[in-house]
Amino acid sequence: MTNNTTGKENKDVKVGSKGSLRSNFKASLKSMDTEEHIDLYFYRPIGYAWAVLARRLGITPNAITIASIFLGVGAGVCFYFNNIWINIAGALLLIWADSFDSADGQLARMTGQYSRIGRILDGLSGDLWFAAIYVAICLRENVTSEFFMAHHWVIWVMAVMTGLCHATQAAMGDYYRQFHLYFLKGEEGSELENADDLRRKYNALSWGRDFWQKLVMTFYLNYTVGQESRTPRMQRLRAAIRERFGTRIPQSFRDEFRSLSLPLMKYTNILSFNVRTIALFAAILIFRMPWLYFAFELTVLNVLLIYMMFRHERICRLLTEKIKDKNHEY
Repeated sequence: MTNNTTGKENKDVKVGSKGSLRSNFKASLKSMDTEEHIDLYFYRPIGYAWAVLARRLGITPNAITIASIFLGVGAGVCFYFNNIWINIAGALLLIWADSFDSADGQLARMTGQYSRIGRILDGLSGDLWFAAIYVAICLRENVTSEFFMAHHWVIWVMAVMTGLCHATQAAMGDYYRQFHLYFLKGEEGSELENADDLRRKYNALSWGRDFWQKLVMTFYLNYTVGQESRTPRMQRLRAAIRERFGTRIPQSFRDEFRSLSLPLMKYTNILSFNVRTIALFAAILIFRMPWLYFAFELTVLNVLLIYMMFRHERICRLLTEKIKDKNHEY
């Protein structure tokens, strides 16, 4: 879930208090470093309005997340039909779903209602949106495209490959954002996890007493292990930080990491929602060839992912060398 401020900060966000509307809105954001322009000027203001309304009505962030699932899946259903007006309705539903996806995190920051379950549910909601969209595209292409009608399996293979790539792209984009927030705002301002800590919590749970909690933790642990396995130099940097600084990381090091990491935040944003939906809407509404969206994810976004991972690992290697150099002071 997009809950990235400390509990103290959340309690300070009072809708309708002496603080201006602008300051209250800004307090509901993750950070200016990690905000994407379309989010900042479109989805976040709409999400903030939803969050203010939900707070007044006593609606929880998780309830908003669940509502977004129905909207996103409904968008997928609309994309099955080869009708421009139904497709436009699907695009509007998807935009509505994403405004709710923004609202749940903003509401959580405003009220302090955040949990690991909420974060997992938030990630799951996007997966369900795109699962519905992928299935709709496959079914549609198999009845409207001569090529895919003759080769039914091709579009399904593309969908599976795209889904796997999508999951990796989204996971790594989120991981790099959380790592950046960890140095920008501290441990309480980030959702950066450690697989070893999660594994200890997982082992402490019982399948008999804590079935659902342990089931959720199973998926979350695997998710985190996957992120760590793809970032070996980041993990070496984390180990070096613990060895030299413990839990008290010097501000000079935080500032140095932020200056190196900040240019990469635009790539994490491209791998998130907005660029994907622009490509999706173009493929469905303009070109009327939904399969082009799969091609976009498999080529453009994968190349971007590889480049981003290479750059970030190089930064981590550089900083690890500096930390291990005892003559380098921070």
